Amino acid sequence: MLSVQEMLPDIITEDCEMWLKSIGFYDKPASIHHHGINNGDLYLHCVEVARALCGLTEKLGLIWQRKESPMLVGLLHDVCKCDDYIFDGWEDDHEIWKYNENKTMGGHGDKSVIMLSGHMQLTEEEMYCIRFHMGAFTDKEEWKYYSKAVNKYPNVLYTHTADMIASQINNI
Repeated sequence: MLSVQEMLPDIITEDCEMWLKSIGFYDKPASIHHHGINNGDLYLHCVEVARALCGLTEKLGLIWQRKESPMLVGLLHDVCKCDDYIFDGWEDDHEIWKYNENKTMGGHGDKSVIMLSGHMQLTEEEMYCIRFHMGAFTDKEEWKYYSKAVNKYPNVLYTHTADMIASQINNI
């Protein structure tokens, strides 16, 4: 499977690719209780979200601030999870992961934006899409901000939809 840098060579620098490898982006699970619980499933989930978002973009004629945005947003929306889980051993030939009690910060979409901002320049639309990709799967107090984000950048809604296609329909 291609690396993020190979899929986005004009945006992802070698340093950024090395950072993704160093934080376990290609090795971690997507979650430990829901979809993608195995080693490497975070990357597989992100690739599936990117495919879904690119498909929605093509089928619905979505307009983005830059043409690479659907791929970039899909691939990197969950980079925060690299800090969320740590390997805890093996059981019956399956990797066991647990929550990282010593993680550096909380949050989800906002955490991904913060982590990425040290390694690349995101457009405002990309930041909003990554920040709000969880949609209504956030605290109720966040819903008014999600609605405002969708009104400002409709692709926020499609980013959430692509994430749901990958995690809930395709179970990746």
